[in-house]
Amino acid sequence: MSIDIRKEMGRQGTVEQRIVYESGNEMAAYAAHQINYHVMGYFPISPSTEVAQFLDLMKANGQHDIVLIPADGEHGSAGVCYGASTAGGRVFNATSANGYLYMLEQMPVQSGTRFPMVMNLVCRSVSGPLDIHGDHSDLYFALNTGWPIVLCRDPQAVYDMNIIALKLAEDPEVRLPVLVASDGYFTSHQKRRVMTFTHREDVQKFVGERPPEGFKHVLDRNNPITVGPYMNEPDYINNCYQQSLAMYRAEAVFDRIQKEYAELTGREYPILELYRMEDADVAVFLLNSSAEIIKDVVDQLRAQGIKAGAISPNIIRPFPAKAITDALKNVKAVTVGDRSDSYGGHGGNMVMEVRAALQQYGNSTTLVISRIYGLGGKDFYAEDGLKMFEFAIEAMDKGFVEKPYDYHGITAGDPDKAPKRVLEPMKYEDLKTGLITVTQDETTGKVNVRVPPLRSLTKKPKRIAPGHGACPGCGIFSGLELFFKGIEGDIVALFHTGCAMVVTTGYPYSAHKATYIHNLFQNGAATMSGVVEMFHERKRRGELDEFGLKDDFTFVMITGDGGMDIGMGPAIGAALRNHRMIILEYDNEGYMNTGAQLSYSTPMGHRTSTSNVGKHQGGKVFHHKDTAQIMAATNIPYVFTGSEASPVDLVRKGAKAQWYAQNVGMVYGKILITCPLNWLSEDKDGADIIDYAVNTCFFPLYEVERGVTTITYNPEEKGKRVPVGDWLKMMGKTKHLSKPEYAETLREFENEIERRWNMLKAKHENPYL
Repeated sequence: MSIDIRKEMGRQGTVEQRIVYESGNEMAAYAAHQINYHVMGYFPISPSTEVAQFLDLMKANGQHDIVLIPADGEHGSAGVCYGASTAGGRVFNATSANGYLYMLEQMPVQSGTRFPMVMNLVCRSVSGPLDIHGDHSDLYFALNTGWPIVLCRDPQAVYDMNIIALKLAEDPEVRLPVLVASDGYFTSHQKRRVMTFTHREDVQKFVGERPPEGFKHVLDRNNPITVGPYMNEPDYINNCYQQSLAMYRAEAVFDRIQKEYAELTGREYPILELYRMEDADVAVFLLNSSAEIIKDVVDQLRAQGIKAGAISPNIIRPFPAKAITDALKNVKAVTVGDRSDSYGGHGGNMVMEVRAALQQYGNSTTLVISRIYGLGGKDFYAEDGLKMFEFAIEAMDKGFVEKPYDYHGITAGDPDKAPKRVLEPMKYEDLKTGLITVTQDETTGKVNVRVPPLRSLTKKPKRIAPGHGACPGCGIFSGLELFFKGIEGDIVALFHTGCAMVVTTGYPYSAHKATYIHNLFQNGAATMSGVVEMFHERKRRGELDEFGLKDDFTFVMITGDGGMDIGMGPAIGAALRNHRMIILEYDNEGYMNTGAQLSYSTPMGHRTSTSNVGKHQGGKVFHHKDTAQIMAATNIPYVFTGSEASPVDLVRKGAKAQWYAQNVGMVYGKILITCPLNWLSEDKDGADIIDYAVNTCFFPLYEVERGVTTITYNPEEKGKRVPVGDWLKMMGKTKHLSKPEYAETLREFENEIERRWNMLKAKHENPYL
């Protein structure tokens, strides 16, 4: 229902607005859908993932026309956006933390070639160690990319700034991509009352229904252009100078645009948000969500007769140096809080820039205190704000800063509480049972494996301890442990970021009984390659003798949750180099650790949070990636698929994988595992669902040994093949495919399964295919 804002808020405005109660992520998506961008390239990462999810849900319901392109990683999503922007349309994106760093090299390309777009940076800690909560460590990496940066302290600002940002990006005096930064979880997931334009037409009238005329793009056949040419230094410095001029012009342009916006909506976003600064003796300088909390502290101190004030910028690129200096001209001491450290720089980026601004404009009297706070999403309360003021008050009273730089909010260590080993290392004798024998046929070169009855392998210790935090019915660990039953001796395991990693490690605890390493999706295979080669070189030099090594380690990299999308390139690189290691992918058909978004392993028609089902969309619109066949094409010695529904087959393949990894080179294996939470299935049905997936031939069990394909289980020969529809009915994410309106999608999916199955059978029958 629309409400007259002038009556509701007591502010002036000229457009009809309405009240919604939504989060920051929802408001970023809401603004984007009202603008109706042409293209959004995206890749899921918490806490920004919801922006794409909300837009996909609206797309499924026909609320906008944005082309949503799920990339293979953030680097790819940045490339999608850059390409789309060179083609002259409006482009949108959202990311966080390590995802932003993964796309970082693309950011100066976009700004240096002057193609506008808008990207939401939902700020989050940059690992390692891994932390998914909100601070500004990713934001500070953005400072030197050439993008104007506007800030959002609450969901209202997220909505407003997303609209202002596009107009700023497309202004002829600026013509730069713009970053809209909000705090992860504090703002992105916090629901607040927000005022929005009632009518999309009013939004589009403000920003312009189309990008301004006169911008060059690559789709004008009568005016071909060269984008991003090589430049020698005289031209390159001139290009950078022009970009610099545009960046500094952005401050005045932003101020002009926000004033125009205020006339429409009654909401102002001045360059600096100043709170009770008119006569302040002490002040605190903070960014984003913390700046709202500090206002209450200012009021408390004012009630005690202390002249306190607060400063928070709405734009930090360009940095409003003159405005900040003017605001601090009569302030005796200011504490600058940085939610990220510039390690070795004696303060975070904001305090260094505030100090530089004061020096630049001749203020040598205001004392500046630097405090690093709130890292990893550590909460900032009024008590913390009071402490920030106490630092400034103490400096004012003493006339000098006793401790110019420090951390606020750290916890003193207690030697008595240092982490202690709970689980003793597994005994070599328990891991090397001798029950599994692996031999190579000297004539054929193939490897033969003898596996005893599975009950005799139960005495082998589990390599992952009970007590991890996986969801009920999760198939990851039953699948992994079954595979590990086939591995004799010691392992070193590397886990990509994903469910298996997150639920087994939470400092100071770990469920891993074997040596464990974590690295990010895109770097796991490369990291393990380094471990493998270092092992063999140190062994060759005799440097490992003192550690009691009886046999070589088996090196296993565990990936899943879409890790073979973003990590595909490094995995292929490791395969081509043929390192002696195993890559084992658990396939749960999505990015489950970030909220069940589609991955390239998600089958066609399946519902995820970024392939919604509605009257305009019936789940994922393209087919799943056949990773096993891709890896087989790299000519590594052994590739296999497995399933806990065929346990002996999986154990046998685990043993064969170990032999190849220790004696020949790279192994890749893929196991299908169930995810009841996001498949919308019963916990108890997991094994049956996997069994049906195998018996429909959607997930065939086979191996590719030295280039020769062998189907290890053929449901047709066993008389067990079942219709695809019977399998799909078992999961809530696919039940819609049985409805008449999705019959064509189901038919195309069934045809693709049949095509791939027949190709596999042909390879099985002919060793040269």
